[in-house]
Amino acid sequence: QVQLVESGGGLVQAGGSLRLSCAASGRTFSIYTMGWFRQAPGVEREFVAAITLNSAVPFYADSVKGRVFISRDKNKNTVYLQMNSLKLEDTVVYYCAASTINRDPRSSDYDYWGQGTQVTVSS
Repeated sequence: QVQLVESGGGLVQAGGSLRLSCAASGRTFSIYTMGWFRQAPGVEREFVAAITLNSAVPFYADSVKGRVFISRDKNKNTVYLQMNSLKLEDTVVYYCAASTINRDPRSSDYDYWGQGTQVTVSS
C-alpha cells in the first residue's frame, strides 16, 4: 500500500502563486508515476500534471502549461506542484495520485489517491 498526503493548499489572490506538496509513504518503491488532478463539484476529475518518479519526466495538461510546474524529490518521496499566475477558475480541490505501472499519466486510472487539498483563488 501507498499513502499520499497533500499539503500546501489555501487561499491566494488571483495572479499569485502556490506550491502544493504530496508526500508518499509505504511501498514507495512501487511507484512509477505521481500525478496531480483537480476536481470541481459536479465535474469530472481533470488531469493537471504528472511526473515519473525515477527519471523525472514531466507531463502537463495544455490548460496549465507554462503556469504550472511539477517536480519531485526522490529521496523524500515527495512531489511538488508549483502553480503561478493563479486564476479564479483554479479554485478547486487538488488531488495527488500514484501509479505503480507505466500507464498514460493523463488518465485518472491511478492506483492510489490522496484526500485532496483545497485551493481557493480570490479576486
